[in-house]
Order: sequence, then C-alpha cells, then structure tokens
Amino acid sequence: MKPIAEVVSCLDGYDPNALHVDKAREAIRACLVPVAGHERVATRAALGRVLAEDVVPSIDVPAHDNSAMDGYAVRAADLRADGETRFDEVGTALAGRPYKGKVGRGECVRVMTGAVMPAGTDTVVIQEVVRIEGDSIVVPPGQRRGQNTRAAGEDLKSGVAVLKAGHLIAPADLGLIASLGIAEVSVRRRLRVAFFSTGDELVSIGAPLGEGQVYDSNRYTLYGMLSRLGVEILDMGVVRDDPALLEAAFSSAAASADAIVTSGGVSVGEADYTKQTMAKLGEVLFWTIAMRPGRPMAFGRIGDALLFGLPGNPVAVMVTFYQFVRDALLHLSGRTDDFTIPLLRVTASHPIRKVAGRTEYQRGVLFRDGGEWMVKTTGQQGSGVLRSMSEANCFIVLEHERGKVEAGERVQVQLFEGLA
Repeated sequence: MKPIAEVVSCLDGYDPNALHVDKAREAIRACLVPVAGHERVATRAALGRVLAEDVVPSIDVPAHDNSAMDGYAVRAADLRADGETRFDEVGTALAGRPYKGKVGRGECVRVMTGAVMPAGTDTVVIQEVVRIEGDSIVVPPGQRRGQNTRAAGEDLKSGVAVLKAGHLIAPADLGLIASLGIAEVSVRRRLRVAFFSTGDELVSIGAPLGEGQVYDSNRYTLYGMLSRLGVEILDMGVVRDDPALLEAAFSSAAASADAIVTSGGVSVGEADYTKQTMAKLGEVLFWTIAMRPGRPMAFGRIGDALLFGLPGNPVAVMVTFYQFVRDALLHLSGRTDDFTIPLLRVTASHPIRKVAGRTEYQRGVLFRDGGEWMVKTTGQQGSGVLRSMSEANCFIVLEHERGKVEAGERVQVQLFEGLA
C-alpha cells in the first residue's frame, strides 16, 4: 500500500495549504480501497446491503408466454383485416391454471391476466372490445399480432445477470430477487466506522454544564448521518485534550474500525494534542480547503483505518461530512453506482453574499413560487449556527470563482431530503 502523501502528491494542482474542493475529493478517492469480506444473508435481510456477487437468474421471468390483460386468446392468422371475425370459445385459462388443449382455426380461449397463453395462440383481444353471441365472440378489425401478451423471459432471462456486484439493494430488488426463487444473496460485510469528539469544553447531554462548556452536538449529527449510510457505528464519546487519552482512543478506533471520523482539534490555533497524536500514530495530512464553512480538515490512515478529522464547529462538521466523508464511506462499502449527491439549478429569490476564491455551502430553503423552483438562504450563515441546518432543506453550492449572486440568477443546490 503506497503512502498517502505519495499518492496525493502526484495529483495536478495539489496544495495542502490552499486545496480546492474538487482536488480534496480527488485526493481522498485516490486512496480508497473497498472493504473485503462478504456474507450470505436471507433475501429479506438484504435491504440496504451491497451485493458482493452478481445475481444471475436460473429461470426465465415470466417462465411462459402469458396474457397481459383479461380477454380472449386467439390466433392472429385467423383475424380479418377488413371486418369482424367470429371465434368459437372452447375453454378458459386462469393464472396458475392453464388451458390444456390446443386451439384450432376459428377457436379462442377466455384468458385472465397472467394466464399461460394456450398452445397455438399468439394474440389477446381485450374483453371490452368483443361482442358475445352465445358460445362465440365477435372481434372488431384493427387487432395486431402479439398484442396484450408478455413473452417468456421478457422481464428476466436465464443466465443474464440482472443485478451486478456493488449494487445497493433497494426494495424493488428484493422483489426481483424473490421472483427468481433466490432465498439468500451474497453481500459485502458492513463498513465499521468509529467516531468521537475532542475537546475539554465538551459535555455529554445529561451532565451539568461548567463555565465555558457546551453540550456535544457533533456526535449526534454524526450519528444521524452515519446511520443513514447503513454502516456499523462505534460511538466512542468525548475524548479530552489529553495525549494519553487521545492516543488510547485513536488506537482503539483503528483496531476495531475501517474508518475513523473525529470532530475538533484540527484548526490552526487549537490545542495541538489531537494533531500531534494523529501524526504520531499514523500518516495524516492536514489540509486547508478553500471552502466555507469547513476549511480545516485532516485526512490519513492510522493502522488499516482511514481517518477523517473534521472541524469542530457544528455546521462545518455537517458540510465536510456531506462533501467528503459520505462519498468516501460509500466507496469503501463497495458501492459501484453513481452515489454522488446531484446538483440542481434553480433561481435565487434574493441576493446572496459571496467572496470569490472559495467554494461556499450556504444553507438554503428551496421553495416553489408559482411554477418555478426558487431558493433563499436561511439567514445568518456562521459555522456555529446549527439552527441554520435544521431550518434548511438544501445547500446552496456557490462555485469557487463566483462572486456575489443577484436575485434572479441561477444557482446550484443539493437537496437534504434523500441524502444518505
């Protein structure tokens, strides 16, 4: 495994003291290797897991040509193009109870949706258009060969992979897998992520606050964001600014997890214990990213675990998690689909302050004004104003070189709802 510094130093435009957002993402991605190991689980228990092997049908779905509508199965060769056609009804076919005979010239079989097409027939005429006369039906002109039928293997073909390794199993996939009669699937093991907060000023909820202390909110937002990724979570609490305690926490996390996420202790001017401990135990890079909020960040490896050291301010923690950590953890989990958060373009309803030379993630409210989607900020954008994240339903993503935004200009947004 190459040293991280060697990997990232080869990237064009890499400058740890003034790192663009896209370069930080590129540097992280270059160091990621999905976790090894997989297990077999019952199909119903596979929701939200990542496939370790392709799902390959051993049967066709549907297994037989069948009717897509309630009606009458006929031979297209018997249908007249210039007028009505009369057929004698010789039987009935239901879903799961096929008609056993063979249909001859001028004959038809009453069929229900899902019924196997009787031998000799190739077309279904829906019941609403026929005229019944005793034991016969009269079909109007204009019918097409093969209409209202489903061919064997039309949905899934035997031997052709329908879900690929690296696919995240969704509810529809459970039904698809079940339709193949597959009781168990092979999935990657869950990614294990340890996280903790650092700082003497932090107090866990339930304890009284001392002078200058604050309750630790970061662990709760991190827990929520991690929970939505389907990873195994190890909450290691608050770790004080003490070298021995920090070393023990990092060592324990590295021994039990695939990734470590911390908040606090990476900004310039903060107590150096956290950064010193990171550097002592592993290979860690300290970045100043050209973004707001969330400029300081650490990235590296301690033992076999990747480390993401996030800022301490509550909003900065969430922004850096969504912009860097989320995608990295999904890649480590073995996902191969495009899981990046999409950017949508909408209209700014009000002017937005912005300084060129950094990427900004302002908290926004996306709303509909008539038939047009528009966005406005939540107001105060300080990195300690966690209320702004609670009030927002999106990030307003303002590009690195962009300056002030005027009302009516188009801007990019990332929606919160549906974010994993």
